[in-house]
Amino acid sequence: QVHLVESGGGLVQAGGSLRLSCAASGIIFSRYTMGWYRQAPGKQRELVADITSAGSTNYADSVKARFTISRDNAKNMVSLQMNSLKPEDSAVYYCAAGLPRPMRHWGQGTQVTVSS
Repeated sequence: QVHLVESGGGLVQAGGSLRLSCAASGIIFSRYTMGWYRQAPGKQRELVADITSAGSTNYADSVKARFTISRDNAKNMVSLQMNSLKPEDSAVYYCAAGLPRPMRHWGQGTQVTVSS
């Protein structure tokens, strides 16, 4: 059974930083593209960043130069370092895994709230 468990969300002031982590189990982690998606109220879920099994990264234009995705295959974890946060970054953030896309597995999500 596949489990993706996110952690690290919370409330932060604009300009601050948060680090999200996702622990994966039940998959051969190193083979998967891992991604972070987010969904704000009234909006569609959107890709924030993903990282392939080879380590190539891809970012939404809105987060380039502020967010960094990384993976640790030894620990079956993927992280998202978020700097210079803006109120518009507020959303539920989801961890996802795919071979590579569409994503096959999803976490339950973690709330990120950025206050102005």
